Amino acid sequence: MRAYHRLTEGKRNQAYALNKTSLKQNAIAMQISVHKSTVWRELQRHKGLRGYRPKQAHRLASSQQTQFPHPHILDGI
Repeated sequence: MRAYHRLTEGKRNQAYALNKTSLKQNAIAMQISVHKSTVWRELQRHKGLRGYRPKQAHRLASSQQTQFPHPHILDGI
């Protein structure tokens, strides 16, 4: 199973800038070194009334992370 890594604020800013230049999501994913589905989910999930905004997206993601913490799975139990 692959490990799940959240986007950093810097990668969100990069995705935003690249998206503004009308790059396709595949190209954006290659530029910021993430899977293309990660870019798609990020741009869809954190889209507000005025489109995708990286500061707002980071704030939403951070609040969701603290609100719904993931349980840690312990090996060997």
